[in-house]
Amino acid sequence: MKIICVGRNYSEHIAELNNEIPENMVLFMKPSTALLHHKNDLFLPDFSDNVHYECEIVLKICKNGKFIQEKFAENYFEELTLGLDLTARDIQDQLKAKGLPWERAKSFDNSAVVGTFVNKKTLPNPNEIQFSLELNNEIVQQGNSHNMIYSFEKIISEVSKYFTLQVGDLIFTGTPKGVGKINPMDTLTGILEDQKVFSVQIK
Repeated sequence: MKIICVGRNYSEHIAELNNEIPENMVLFMKPSTALLHHKNDLFLPDFSDNVHYECEIVLKICKNGKFIQEKFAENYFEELTLGLDLTARDIQDQLKAKGLPWERAKSFDNSAVVGTFVNKKTLPNPNEIQFSLELNNEIVQQGNSHNMIYSFEKIISEVSKYFTLQVGDLIFTGTPKGVGKINPMDTLTGILEDQKVFSVQIK
């Protein structure tokens, strides 16, 4: 199982971090050791003083594929959920300033929280999926898949050019605006449409 992430997929999030809209899809990966089940507590790493939450829709790949055409891509996932792409922002800023890879900031242990998966056919409108993130019962992020720069199908097609997709692989599809710092004793809750799919206590 591998975790593939799309960066800079919502224009308002790009603006809030003062980044440029990329010419090509931004992709990075997390190892399987980054995965944290949503029923477990999250312990902040000691190497960062500024870990940020980034809530996003996560797709679970349901069959193997390579060089998948965009028109067939919807057949490669049946379930989705919300997840947290946790980012050590202070470390990332240092790495970006030097033109270095982001792995230390993005791929550390437990940096990928994944909620309970739901069948996409149960959603009111699979083309306009609404979601939100609550920090201590207050909404801090709201998103709609309709506002993504790259659709689910485009993402799957592009990713499969470079990495063979396998059953169980997870694709994080990007975060909307509103990212911010988390602190010990915070609680993060992800809501997909009207369903709570994860709740994580920060330690």
